[in-house]
Parts: sequence; structure tokens; C-alpha cells
Amino acid sequence: MSLVVVGSMALDSIETPSGKVEEALGGSATYFSVAANLYHEVNLVGVVGEDFPQEHIDFLRSRGIGLAGLERASGRTFRWVGRYAYDLNMAETLQTQLNVFATFHPQLPPEYRNCDYVFLANIDPELQLEVLRQVRSPKLVALDSMNYWIRHKRDALTEALSAVDIVLMNQAEVRQYVGTLSLVRAAREILALGPQALVVKRGEYGASLFTPGDCFFSPAYPCEEVRDPTGAGDSFAGGFMGYLARAGELTEGAMRCAVVHGSIIASFTVEDFSLNRLKEITWEEIEGRYQDFRRFTRFEGKDV
Repeated sequence: MSLVVVGSMALDSIETPSGKVEEALGGSATYFSVAANLYHEVNLVGVVGEDFPQEHIDFLRSRGIGLAGLERASGRTFRWVGRYAYDLNMAETLQTQLNVFATFHPQLPPEYRNCDYVFLANIDPELQLEVLRQVRSPKLVALDSMNYWIRHKRDALTEALSAVDIVLMNQAEVRQYVGTLSLVRAAREILALGPQALVVKRGEYGASLFTPGDCFFSPAYPCEEVRDPTGAGDSFAGGFMGYLARAGELTEGAMRCAVVHGSIIASFTVEDFSLNRLKEITWEEIEGRYQDFRRFTRFEGKDV
């Protein structure tokens, strides 16, 4: 039961109050695939330039991530330069160089087109629709998006939202898309388009899951040290989708557990720059934080 992710691969230069890195491995598809690979096999579809370090490709391959859909194009790799102050929920973009990503049109290898699970990372919704036309009958399709596409490609984004099973967006994007401050009302309107579930990423405040008949709220894991929040949302999505693929079901209970696992993986990501922390975590650490979540969220008391 294969899982395919389509998204960006990048070289990030980031500064936070904890330090800075230059041209570190990044990109939505990269964070997602490394996170999801902790739970399930992943195949990556993306593009890099001639300057993309071979060591990064070797690392992804060493993790068992399928790279048949990775294109190396003539030109430079997508680059992002950003800075965070002490409000780590807000990134200041200093520079974006799309480079080869500007002309990227995903082409799924034949062996990927029968995949069971598809994640459309934060890319142009017109490209997300291109991917959907290439897959045959997946069991589950999810997508992420961002404020830029809400402003500039709203019609295409609406079409994409209507064609998938699960939508993941952050809190501000959900409110922006619907035009309301109420997450409950916004969730109702997005679900009315057709998705079975909406996952609202809320950064250091956790995540919320909305389905047509219910809702679920998970806190974020209380990290003692937060060095770099870049990629936390993509890592959350990787943990979420990886868990669902591993579980092999789309029940309310499975989606709630998937939200918790997404939060767990995101909590590891923010503890260091780039994918450094994700490279070293063990299943024992994941299980430990899962048990912590169960302890954090349990309460007992008498009915009033």
C-alpha cells in the first residue's frame, strides 16, 4: 500500500534566536517523506537543480524513500531564506528563489499511479489537479495549501479541495479561505465542498480535526527547546499520513491517533535545524511521546 508525496525540495537558509544555517536541506516533500517514512514506505515526486548536493539524495535513498519520481533539471534548486524572531509562529521571508521549481510539472512514474495514498503538499493547486488526473483509484488523497494560493488561485484551489478526502491547513489559512474568525464555521464550509475531514494546524497550540459529525482537539507536545519551526507543518502531515497508511483505515479513531502522531513528529522537527532531529529519532522516542500525550490529555472527574 504505497504512499506518494508531491511537493517541493529546497535549500533553506534560516535564522532563529537559536542560531542559523545556510542552504540546509528543506522543502515540503522532503520533510513530509522523512517523517512519513518512520511509519510507512514513501515515494517522492519533486524536482531539484544541477546544484542539489548528492549527499541529500543519498540520505533520502538510505532511508528507503522511493526517488523514481525525482527529476534533476537544468538550473538551480529552489531556495528559501527566512528569519524568525521570538514569535516562532511567524516566519519573515527574506528571499524566495523558485528556480527549477517555477517550471515544475509533476510526472508520476507508471508504478506510482496505482498508489493507495497520495499527499499533495503545498504547491500550485493547478499542479495538484494535474497529479490527481494521473492517479487511478487511490484509497485516500490529502492536500495542504497556503495563503498565496488562497489569494491568487482560489478557483483552482476550490476545485482541488472538492476532489480530495482530507484537507490540512493552518488556522490562519482556514479562516482566510472562508472569510470568518470562527474555525467551526470555516470547517463546516470546507467540509461541505466534499472532503471527509479537515485538519487545522495550530502551531504551538496543537491541531484540530473536524469531520461532518464530530471534532477533536489535540495539544502540541510541550518541547523544552525549540530551535527551528521550519518544516513542522510538513512533518506533521508526514506523521499524520504515515500513521493512516500504516493503520490502513480511515475511521474517526484512526484519524484522531494520526493527529497525535503528526504532533509528535512535528515536536521532534522543531528541536533542531533542518531535518537534523528527524534523522536520529527512534521508534522508542515516538512511543514515549505518544504515552506522554495519553497522560497529558487524560482527565477524570464526577459528572456535574
